[in-house]
Amino acid sequence: IAPAEVHLVAAGKDESIFAFAENLASELEAKGLTVLFDDRKDVSPGVKFKDAELIGIPYIVIVGKSLAEGKIEFRVRSEGSKTEFESSDAASLIFSAIN
Repeated sequence: IAPAEVHLVAAGKDESIFAFAENLASELEAKGLTVLFDDRKDVSPGVKFKDAELIGIPYIVIVGKSLAEGKIEFRVRSEGSKTEFESSDAASLIFSAIN
């Protein structure tokens, strides 16, 4: 049993990535999802991804460099699939994909 439904990873050094990810975490929680938000700034993205796999939360959302292009990444661990979502409607898209 996973400790949350969504593992949200802020991957990068840009402060806007962390601000967007924090807002997204709040939006997802407001929709009733439990979110584990990895906002560690002193850890590399590789370590965060490894930790996400070890914890075993079924859905991983990555906010990183592609945010500059208006995209975030959505991963489904059980399928090994990766999808890009528009960042402007991320919370609704993630909620729909899970439910």
